[in-house]
Amino acid sequence: MADTDEALLEASRRGERAALETLLARYQPQVYRFGLRMCRDPEEASDVLQETLIAAARSLRDFRGASSLSTWFYAIARSFCIKAHRRSKFAPQRLESLDDRDVTRTLASGAPDPEARSAEVEIGRALFAAVRALEPMYREVLLLRDGEGLTAPEVAEVVGISIDAVKSRLHRARAAVRSAVAPMLGIADPVREPSCPDVVEVFSRHLEGDISPTVCAEMEHHLTGCPACRARCDSLREVLGRCRTATDVVPAAVQLEVRRALESSLRQLTGTTG
Repeated sequence: MADTDEALLEASRRGERAALETLLARYQPQVYRFGLRMCRDPEEASDVLQETLIAAARSLRDFRGASSLSTWFYAIARSFCIKAHRRSKFAPQRLESLDDRDVTRTLASGAPDPEARSAEVEIGRALFAAVRALEPMYREVLLLRDGEGLTAPEVAEVVGISIDAVKSRLHRARAAVRSAVAPMLGIADPVREPSCPDVVEVFSRHLEGDISPTVCAEMEHHLTGCPACRARCDSLREVLGRCRTATDVVPAAVQLEVRRALESSLRQLTGTTG
């Protein structure tokens, strides 16, 4: 059987259990990663993953393809993240161990020396802390766009706001995270001259295709003669590159817990026992 999303979706709708399990497993890492970054707590992320997959399994027959499957999964996960946020008080004492685990997994396997590896860990911690400090409305668009790679229209669909609103929040989120992490990158971040444009926002808008060729050419010319603005753009580029570097690994214990919950839910859904 072909293992494309479309083929698995059709087979799942026909009641093929193996196809449904394969489809849910395919989106499990993304959902868990998104829940981890949004909820900021591994136990809540596990709950979000479990609830999302169960909800998806139960409503898959109603999915009509108006959006992509990934967008649909993220939208479901987001709704459970919001519920988790409302019922929970975050536990800061858990965050340090979570950061250590995630930072270690994002490092290249052959760090040149312990000192460089330590510096990478510190940068990773600073990045996670900066993203974590964002208000949820800004954090979610940054994670979906720059962390998960959705387009701005897809993010708008997941979040339920206009594309312009997504981009406005995204620019603010990017600027805030860049400002917090830049000192750790070893890239000079001098105060820009009064005559300089806000190159961070302009570059962010450029990434979204919202800058005309004329403005783009003007900015390129400005950057060639302004080291301060060039450094700010370089730091934003590096920060966003690091946002895309994240683990796809769901802990074995979480996978086991989710599998058991899914099996129970699927038995109820199909009316089978044992």
